[in-house]
Amino acid sequence: MQTPDVGFLLLPLPGFALLPFGGFLDKLRFSADDEDLSRQRYCRWQILGLEADETITASCGVEVRVQATPGELDWSDYQYLVIFGAREAEQTQRLAPQYRALLRQANSHGLNLVSIDNACFLLATAGLLNRHRVAVHWRHAREFATQFPHIEMTTDQLYLLDGSRISCAGGSAAIDLGTELISRHCGRERALKGLADMLVDETRETGHRLKSLQPEPDANRHLTRALALMRQYLGTPMTIDALAAQVSVGRRQLDRLFVARFNCPARAYWQEMRLKHLAWRLQHTHHHLAQLAEEVGMPDVGYLSKCFKRRFGVTPGVYRRRG
Repeated sequence: MQTPDVGFLLLPLPGFALLPFGGFLDKLRFSADDEDLSRQRYCRWQILGLEADETITASCGVEVRVQATPGELDWSDYQYLVIFGAREAEQTQRLAPQYRALLRQANSHGLNLVSIDNACFLLATAGLLNRHRVAVHWRHAREFATQFPHIEMTTDQLYLLDGSRISCAGGSAAIDLGTELISRHCGRERALKGLADMLVDETRETGHRLKSLQPEPDANRHLTRALALMRQYLGTPMTIDALAAQVSVGRRQLDRLFVARFNCPARAYWQEMRLKHLAWRLQHTHHHLAQLAEEVGMPDVGYLSKCFKRRFGVTPGVYRRRG
């Protein structure tokens, strides 16, 4: 019987997103056999869990059954532990005490630790991302930077390979990462096998820039740069004057650009961006208001509450309970 070239342990966390899990697994399946028979000839995989016959429920309600537990494994058969994060970063972090021993065991056996989507929060909480860089989904970048300021992160890459730590922002980028990892061990031709069946035109490079996040073709370049900087510095006390200087325009010209496009000056637009981010975080996490105030660059909870109530008509606490 042929020995597979590479082995993957797949660890879906409770509440994991089905899209990256299914995409990554199907990429393995297509590349694992000469025909479309799903035999594990060139690469092997197992779904790992803490308890035998355990079922892990995805965020959409689909259940996946665990195939192996740490005590049943021959760790030498595997090169990668691929962790699929929960829907919410806070939920993923709360799992650290349960999974810390498993993660450290995999690390001690020399496996590469691969975080998909919010799983980077689990590795960071477990102390396994120190001195490593990580790719973070743009929606969770501010949260990650606030909690782990010592860890270098990027939102400009679909996935990032940094030695024994590999990270992926999530979504369909898991297919691109799976292709890259299979290529390392099985060759490029085998890695690309099945993409057409998955209706994927081509694999994307790690630095691929999403068209859905790019500005409209006729957008003013100064305005486009200002919007990008606003997202980047969402949690800093940068002034509009300093922002305008970075964009290389005057404050009044910058305000004219925002009024023409959004019917409000730059400062009001930036405040709205911060408040919308805050509203999303209130509905999707249980973090204290002091931490959320830091994330959006507000000086204290009192000021945050005042601005939030003026915008949404209720206090942050009421908004969170309703959500």
